[in-house]
Amino acid sequence: MLRPYKETRLVLNNCLTVDLGLIGYAEANALQKRVVAARKAGAIEDALLLCEHPHVITLGKSGKRENLLASEHVLRQKGVEFHASDRGGDITYHGPGQIVGYPILNLGAIRRDVVWYVRMLEEAMIRATAEFGITAERVAGKTGIWVRVGSTEEKLAAIGVRISRWVTSHGFAYNVSTDLRNFDLIVPCGIADRKATSLEKLLGRSVEEREVAPRIAKHLGEVLGLEMKEATKRELLEKLEHTEQAVMLSA
Repeated sequence: MLRPYKETRLVLNNCLTVDLGLIGYAEANALQKRVVAARKAGAIEDALLLCEHPHVITLGKSGKRENLLASEHVLRQKGVEFHASDRGGDITYHGPGQIVGYPILNLGAIRRDVVWYVRMLEEAMIRATAEFGITAERVAGKTGIWVRVGSTEEKLAAIGVRISRWVTSHGFAYNVSTDLRNFDLIVPCGIADRKATSLEKLLGRSVEEREVAPRIAKHLGEVLGLEMKEATKRELLEKLEHTEQAVMLSA
């Protein structure tokens, strides 16, 4: 197992935390791109978009199509969408009972270190998991967070990010009460000999996302040195519309 990382920042910058609720992957991705553009322009604060997706499988830039085990016919039958993604990483599943987080941050103002940033995403989720009495860890060579089960590890959360001009996008997926049978449609993250798990399975009781998401957001703020400020989706959209109108008027 890898040693834990420690945060190093002291100065706090604001980060909007926006709960988008259940939202389609394509719609969330389009919104994410708008926030990224505004962040690159310095027209909006850092933001953490939290959401839940209907059944969808996404394939990262370095992913292999053969890690999708189900045919298009099977996916249609099960109501599972498939999307290619511009994030890093391989293939993953998103669905109900899973917290998906899209941190859109100016990493240039935090620390210009992509590996460190990924370790901090892991650290935030490790700390949140610990609040439920579960020890999650890093595994060398395998991004994400893992829980030891017997002689092996099972994956509790996956990470796949994109960095453009030091602005981050995409992020993490944390299994709270996810139906783990859906991971049988893929080779999760291209790792054939490891299974996915969920917080609900590990605890042996029902868990709701609202018990977990605020904890992840809190710890993410701690490790990145950000002051997390809750905002509604409507407030975020108003900020974006104001910014985009200003750009159009100045063009």
